[in-house]
Amino acid sequence: MDVEGAIAQLEQLVAEARPVPLSASVMLNRRDIEDVVATLRTTLPEEIRQSRWIIKERDELLAQAARESEQIIADARIELDRMLSETEVVRAANREAERVVTDAREQARMLRLEAEDYVDGKLANFEIVLQKTMKAVEKGRERLRGRLASDELSGEIPAQDGRYGEPADAPATQFYDHESSPPTAG
Repeated sequence: MDVEGAIAQLEQLVAEARPVPLSASVMLNRRDIEDVVATLRTTLPEEIRQSRWIIKERDELLAQAARESEQIIADARIELDRMLSETEVVRAANREAERVVTDAREQARMLRLEAEDYVDGKLANFEIVLQKTMKAVEKGRERLRGRLASDELSGEIPAQDGRYGEPADAPATQFYDHESSPPTAG
């Protein structure tokens, strides 16, 4: 029998006891009460030990739960710090990447400008050389036209090899220099 059963038995004995006339007291059988009390004494220490064990187990479970919750919180803080540092690393990497891209764009712009300046300079030089060449060609053509006009006036006819005033079998010793005025013999 357990403690609850012994208490129930005591309640039943009191309920079934004969009342004492003209009083609120009841008459109980001493032997029945002593048996229930003896049962309580033998059962109660076991119940107390079990309750102490349950309380101890509960306290251990609460302590373990507190340790686990503290560990979970510590792990969460570590993970949060790691994630924050990773986030900061990512931010720093993004800033560095933006800086590198900006620098690369600036270098590309500078190279493009330098290349354009170089090509513009070369084209300007080429234009000057080309203008000088065009002027020389123009002067040469003017001289040639002037000579042709003077040759026509003198009545000379060009030979088959393109030379004026010389027989066709004469060696070609003259050449035309566009820088000098008359052709020279060599």
